[in-house]
Amino acid sequence: MNLAHERIALLCARLHLPEIGANWSALADESARTEHSLAEFLERLLSVEATARDLRVRETMLRLATLPSIKTIEQYDFAFASGAPKAQIQQLSTLAFIERAENIVLLGPSGVGKTHLGIAYALKATQAGIKTRFISAADLMLQLGTARSRGRLQEYMARAVLGPKLLVVDELGYLPFGREEANLFFQVIAHRYERSSTIITSNLPFAQWASALADDATLTAALLDRLLHHAHIVQISGESYRMKDKQRAGTTPPKQRIRQGVSSDSAG
Repeated sequence: MNLAHERIALLCARLHLPEIGANWSALADESARTEHSLAEFLERLLSVEATARDLRVRETMLRLATLPSIKTIEQYDFAFASGAPKAQIQQLSTLAFIERAENIVLLGPSGVGKTHLGIAYALKATQAGIKTRFISAADLMLQLGTARSRGRLQEYMARAVLGPKLLVVDELGYLPFGREEANLFFQVIAHRYERSSTIITSNLPFAQWASALADDATLTAALLDRLLHHAHIVQISGESYRMKDKQRAGTTPPKQRIRQGVSSDSAG
């Protein structure tokens, strides 16, 4: 390595331009062979650095999102989930709702793909460089309660609740909240209202949400008022994804066979 190369390497390190430092020499040789202009060489050099930076941002966003797995909209089985509103689900994948600080509520019985869609929207947001966080409702309450007991609730709210542009709260209603937990969840929704987007998945219809929120009808009404003011409600019906493979393998009888068995037992 000559002195000029050493100086370039030092400057690239100092300016935090690792991709330029690693690739400029090869690109310079190629540009000389193909007789590219200096402007074209500089454009290609900057493009290499910009592409690498975009990749690092997406990787960081994905890590911070704490997704439990990787799921995409393309992987969602609309053929099986015949009760899923395909056009609405695909339109929401444009992420325009995030720019408008709108919410999504995914409702339906267990196993129809609500969590899959929540993960898929979160993944797409991270790929767009949008700060995102995915968390189950139970874990959110646990973390909120811990922060409160340590006197760090406001700090947690600022960082983990208000920080993400998109917050996905999975499985609301799977475990009922106590009164303090219900109050904390209301604060989450109230703090994010008209500021950022929230996606909530639940197997409970809205009429039963009070049962998951300490049976507090007044708090539930106030929460739903804020959550649904700017919201897209995605109602999904159908059978469980988790059961379809077992049914195909014959390890779980289809519903028709179950009904016939029940009828025979009753008759006996």
